Order: sequence, then structure tokens, then C-alpha cells
Amino acid sequence: MISAIKTIRTDGTVPYDNLALEEFLTLHAREGECILFLWQNRNTVVIGRNQNAWEECRVRTFRESGGYLARRLSGGGAVYHDLGNLNFSFAVRKPDYDTVRQSEVILRAVRMLGIPAERTGRNDFEAEGRKFSGNAFYEQKGCCCHHGTLMMQVDLNRLEQVLTVPAAKLRSRGVSSVRARVVNLTEYVPGLTREALETALIRAFEDVYGMPSEALEPERLDGEEIRRETERLSSDAWILGRRIPFTAALEERFSWGGIRMELSVQGGNVEEAVCWSDAMDETFIAGIGRRLAGCPYDGDVLAARLVQDAADAGPERKRMAEDIARMIRVQTMGG
Repeated sequence: MISAIKTIRTDGTVPYDNLALEEFLTLHAREGECILFLWQNRNTVVIGRNQNAWEECRVRTFRESGGYLARRLSGGGAVYHDLGNLNFSFAVRKPDYDTVRQSEVILRAVRMLGIPAERTGRNDFEAEGRKFSGNAFYEQKGCCCHHGTLMMQVDLNRLEQVLTVPAAKLRSRGVSSVRARVVNLTEYVPGLTREALETALIRAFEDVYGMPSEALEPERLDGEEIRRETERLSSDAWILGRRIPFTAALEERFSWGGIRMELSVQGGNVEEAVCWSDAMDETFIAGIGRRLAGCPYDGDVLAARLVQDAADAGPERKRMAEDIARMIRVQTMGG
């Protein structure tokens, strides 16, 4: 049960620093405590935990122009951040993790400003059918993070220039471009500032949880631990991911997201496998390569392994496993 709510804001705009601080807050949230972290990144593309950076962004061009490319710990798709965007993170222990309650904070804050906000699906907030916020989630060591964006006055021209969204993904959303799907909150509240939005968020945070908030004590932050994580999150090993010389590639888009599996096959067996995906369930996707390594390159065998490993999982993960299994059977002509 939540008995204390804390807030922390930062003026730092380098994504690796902010993502490292977010992870620290998540791992060190206390029992009965919910932390709201408010932050901004400048000129940044943030990709999901299992996405292929080269497919989501013009990596070399973007970096040469001074942009930051970052990979977060949660699943989902790529987003563009600039100083017209405000990011939020809820850090809380698993027993008190409540995405409905946390989402209510965001909705109530935006509605306070006179914006007709609603939650759509699992991870979007929209105003009159256009998205102003995407959310994602991750869990580590019994601690949970729910984070997302709030588009105040994002440079939509720049957003379209730097993100390379697959046409199939746009079609699945019923739009022809990223720009057609999103909206800035300043269309509803001209002149909206970061300070005004933060004030609304903190007020809504207190209203939803029914208690006053306090600023997180600075002495709780371990600078050395945060610095080490900043180094890891800013490394190309983390950002660009592991690429293998694959001999087979399987790819399809489902209602829960797209997936591309790259398999290195030697002597009729899968030696290595890497999966790229914008699915929200980052843990399941990240484990697929490990599950398939060593299996015979046979559609029925590979499909059966995935379905078997998800047998005791929840319905959403089972459905993902069954969808991927069908894709494997069809595209390997194994069934």
C-alpha cells in the first residue's frame, strides 16, 4: 500500500544520464513509496529494448547532426525527444505497481489543462483520436517502472526526418505518416510550458494518491552507481545491439507488434538467433534467441519449443508465442 509519494525533477537533457537515473530510482524505490520522475532529453531518438537501431533511425546521419541515439530498458517502439517533450517515470515496488492508477495521474493532469484526454489500448494517451503520449513498462528485481512521453510542442518536421517508421506499422494504425497520428498539447493550450505541465502533474499525483508529495531526498542518489549505468547505456554495445551473420530471416507484423528473427544456421541446427521487435513484452522477446539456440532448423521443432516455453505464461504471452510459432512454420515451410 502506498504511504508516501515523492517527486524528482532534473534539468539535465542527456538521455543516458536520465535513463540511468530512472533505473536507479526504479531499483531503489522503497516499500510503500511511489516516485514520479520528470525529465527531458534534447535531440534524441530512443528505441525500445529489442529494436534494431538501424531500422528505426538513420543512425549515422542523425549522430553526425549532433543527435543522441539511446536504447531504453522497456519494450515498444522508437520515439523522438526534444525540449518540446516532457517525460515522466513512475518508480514503484511490484506489490504497489498499478498502471491504471498511474495512468490516471497523467490523464487527470492533462484534463486539468482543458485537454480531452483518454487512454487507448495499453500504452497510448490520445486527444480526439491523435496520440500525445506513448507509454512503456519494465520490471527488474521486483521493482517496476512505467514511463512515457508528453508531447507539448515537439518539432514534428524533425520527428519525421529522423524516424524511419515501417509502412506496415503505419498501415496497422490506419495512417499514412507519423505526423498524421500525433498531436502537440499546445494545439489545445497555446503557450503551454514545461513548468505548467509539471505543476499539473504533481497536483494530479497528489489528488490520485490522496496525499501530499515530497521532493526526493538528494542524499538517496548514489552518484557512482548512476555513473556506471550511464556508461553502459551510452555504449554502442548496448545501443546498437548484437548483430550476427544470419543465414535465415523471418519477419511479420501482428496486432501486438512486429518481429524479425535472424537465425545463423550451421549443419542443420540454429547456432544463434537474434530477435528484433517493438513488442511491449521486452522480456519474452529478449529470451527467444536463447530458447531457439541449438534447435534443429525445422519449423515444427522451433515452433513447438516456443509454445512449450510459454505454456505456463499469461494469455497475452501465450498468444504471442502462438503467433510467432505460426510465422515460423509458414516461413520455414516446416508445417
